[in-house]
Amino acid sequence: MLWKPLAVAVWAAVTAADFTMDDLEGTWVSKSNTVFTGPGFYDPVDELLIEPDLPGISYSFTKDGHYEEAMYRVVANPVDHHCPTGSITYQHGTYEMLSNGSVVLHPIAVDGRQLLSEPCGDSPDKSKYTRYYQPTWFKEILVYVSEYHGRKTLQIFQFDGSKMQPLYLAYKPPMMLPTETLNPTQDAPQPEETASKRKRDDLGLKHRVRRSLENQYRTNAIRETTTPHMDKMWWVAVGVLGSTSLAFFMM
Repeated sequence: MLWKPLAVAVWAAVTAADFTMDDLEGTWVSKSNTVFTGPGFYDPVDELLIEPDLPGISYSFTKDGHYEEAMYRVVANPVDHHCPTGSITYQHGTYEMLSNGSVVLHPIAVDGRQLLSEPCGDSPDKSKYTRYYQPTWFKEILVYVSEYHGRKTLQIFQFDGSKMQPLYLAYKPPMMLPTETLNPTQDAPQPEETASKRKRDDLGLKHRVRRSLENQYRTNAIRETTTPHMDKMWWVAVGVLGSTSLAFFMM
């Protein structure tokens, strides 16, 4: 049975070579299925990170080069199991696919947010809410259909080649917040005309974000749970079961 791993390796290599932004499009979630990008994770109007029920990660990609990430991670304390460290992180921006198969994420610096919780830390502030900016380089990305789960799967290899936990396609097109800068900063005084225009633009952006929050359960993103291949296999199984049952009763 040595042929099967070899066949999978060859197929994966072909997938990496032919990989495009169209293949990456969608919202991908970890196994916990509780962390999703979009307005259910981060409210940019009130700059509020919303804690999911369970830890997990989610990435969303558009086919024109935008991305969003949502991460809720908990790290156990080996000394005191009652003192885990938790972090909730949001970033979005653009991404590019390099000729060697790598993918680089370029976050919008002013929009990243992180809530870090250290309940047993030395600092009197047990939770810290800060801006967060972390460009990311993935050494390789593969997309395939999981034989076990029957779902379209995204496998990310980090900069050192180590595997991240697999992510499964949840929505296509992706469920995301607006892709432009959500919380722009003003570093220098602006002329009255420019400041007025900026204010109007900010109000327009906030209106679109609020609409996005209000419509979070009416998104045009389509929930992905199975593939056509799995649907076909299901109907084949039903047919075989029906034939077997019929033969049994005719005996």
